[in-house]
Amino acid sequence: MGPDDRTATHCPYCALQCGQWVGPSGEVDAREFPTNAGGMCQKGWTSGALLTHPQRLTSPLVRASRDTGFVETGWDDALAGVAARLAALRAEHGLDSVAVFGAGGLTNEKAYLLGKFARVALGTSQIDYNGRFCMSSAAAAGNRAFGVDRGLPFPVTDLDDAELVVLAGANVAETMPPLMSHLTAARLVVVDPRRTPTAERALASGGLHLAPRPGTDLVLALGMLHAAVVDGHLDLSYVDERTTGFDDVWAIASQWWPERAERVCGVAAADMRTVVRWLAESTRRYVLTARGAEQHAHGVDTVAAWINLSLALGLPGRPGSGFGTITGQGNGQGGREHGQKSDQLPGYRHITDPAARAHVARVWGVPETSIPGPGRSAVELLDALGRPGGPRALLVFGSNVLVSAPDARAVAERLDALDLLVVADVLPGETAMRADVLLPVAQWAEEEGTMTNLEGRVLRRRRALAPPPGVRTDLEVIAGLAAALDAPGEFPADPRAVFDELRRASAGGIADYAGVSYDRLDAGEALHWPVPADDHPGTPRLFTERFGHPDGRARMLPVDHVEPDEGVDEGFPLTVTTGRVLVHYQSGAQTRRVAELAEVSPEVFVEVHPDTAARHGLGDGDLADVVSRRGTTTARVRCVATLRPDTVFLPFHFGGVGAANNVTNPALDPVSRMPEFKVAAVRLEPAGTGRDTTAGAADTAGAADAAGVATDGLAPALPVGAGAAARASRSAR
Repeated sequence: MGPDDRTATHCPYCALQCGQWVGPSGEVDAREFPTNAGGMCQKGWTSGALLTHPQRLTSPLVRASRDTGFVETGWDDALAGVAARLAALRAEHGLDSVAVFGAGGLTNEKAYLLGKFARVALGTSQIDYNGRFCMSSAAAAGNRAFGVDRGLPFPVTDLDDAELVVLAGANVAETMPPLMSHLTAARLVVVDPRRTPTAERALASGGLHLAPRPGTDLVLALGMLHAAVVDGHLDLSYVDERTTGFDDVWAIASQWWPERAERVCGVAAADMRTVVRWLAESTRRYVLTARGAEQHAHGVDTVAAWINLSLALGLPGRPGSGFGTITGQGNGQGGREHGQKSDQLPGYRHITDPAARAHVARVWGVPETSIPGPGRSAVELLDALGRPGGPRALLVFGSNVLVSAPDARAVAERLDALDLLVVADVLPGETAMRADVLLPVAQWAEEEGTMTNLEGRVLRRRRALAPPPGVRTDLEVIAGLAAALDAPGEFPADPRAVFDELRRASAGGIADYAGVSYDRLDAGEALHWPVPADDHPGTPRLFTERFGHPDGRARMLPVDHVEPDEGVDEGFPLTVTTGRVLVHYQSGAQTRRVAELAEVSPEVFVEVHPDTAARHGLGDGDLADVVSRRGTTTARVRCVATLRPDTVFLPFHFGGVGAANNVTNPALDPVSRMPEFKVAAVRLEPAGTGRDTTAGAADTAGAADAAGVATDGLAPALPVGAGAAARASRSAR
């Protein structure tokens, strides 16, 4: 592969958006780019395997009922059939009888057009996306404190010179390994109930691993804030000049002296004081949160507590220092800015703001009154499916909700209660296998568009090769459905035309892309939003002079500890927490199909302290049932001596009986509507001891059998009759 044959693009996975080269046959190589400095993780290096995967979907598939198999059909018939059924449901049950579910992996163009499609073509308020499971608590806390939600308000490369970095609930050594290259000079402090590879790096750097009881990170932050004030580390001039609300915050933090906090969270008071002293004495210091701190029923308050500590020490907006949240999904930042979220319009505008509605209505060419108000958030939307007054049809783009949403058994029941489930996907994942209509779409190296990475930098995704015959892009699918529905306004399928409209719609908003263009990006300009004009250089560092609130000050918000929604008891004496492993990504719909990655981590496991395992009659390598009040996950035991004895850990990349979300709690944060992924009460049992081990499982195998699908372990294989590539693959076998 010569340099002239390659296309410069970006990795399809996390929000680091590492630079990639893709060759004309799908060969992948690392590309020099600021976020990854020429490196990639195993997921990025093997991403090309998906481009020619034998299970690739290549033809639209429909079935007459959930009890019959899929059959191929043409695109015109598929789209016309979907449009006719949607029209009938809307006529009988109202506009909100149709719902749309998007994803944080969609390009900016797709996220924008999907939001417009829902509100203009369908007239529904029922749209949300899987970013609700990822960044919603961090986003809500950032908006409240700073008036702006941008995961990192500074470039990743600013971390290169850091002296100290506190990572609260982040395991970046596994979730985005190239980020670790920016942390080599820093002493690290990792807050995590597990001794993760990131925690090991912290100890090797001369830092600390703080292992709080799951659900008590907020107490830890309060104890550290107390120490900051009492030990004389409060930055009084910064607090007076750049913040409001300290007195109310201190009224609560004053009651959480470190020794009291230690009794609740389990972290030594001396360690709290040490970390605060390190932060105060360092010149270049950062506090970064991620899902471990955020995926709770009180995640917004937990992030606010870490923000309060950062403000008290004078970090945000100061050169060489700062607070940030580590965005997870590939377009987790851009995906929440342009309208696929239930309460938002493009440009990070709120859907209830009259001025925002009027502006967007002008761009869309529709009456402002025709734009629906806010709809249900993701978990609430899924729970309403098929219920009286809830949606009767669901269109899913880029999300595998049957694995990624909490309480998987309930999600499976709601999907089965629908009159119509339409899924646009690349590969036949668990959610796709429950669909009535399955639409094959292009993937990252086969399409044009833009992504916005974790530092708010807008990037170009470039097409390196054509998708297989019969496959369309998501934009073409959305535009085709809009045409079949005879929707008002324009729904272009060309990504450049969509982006130009997005620029106009976002103009003047918090996330202002008005000055971003394909031409500027293709010329190599580094454009971090906001970019309000064609000659504006972008804003790589926010808050250097003022925060996003009208008075320019950050808000310190009083928050106090609340116990997790579900506590342990005699029947469920352990706490399960969930997370990721190095070789898999999100629901595993992609990475579980890459042989090289699946060989490393082929099945779900549960990490257990050896003493805890022994008390439950289990040993290393045994199969165990992890049982909660909602269901059961069956997993292979891994005894880990560094784990807290009161805690077990499940990775969430697997489906069926191995789905971690069979046991997770759907309790929601009152502000962000984030589910309580990180804390649920469970018990351990040897697998199959006197109970149905599939209880709570999303029955992938059963759904696949009914759909006429062969299964390969827990990953469903290609539907019968799914295109030439499938037939060739089956013939070869």
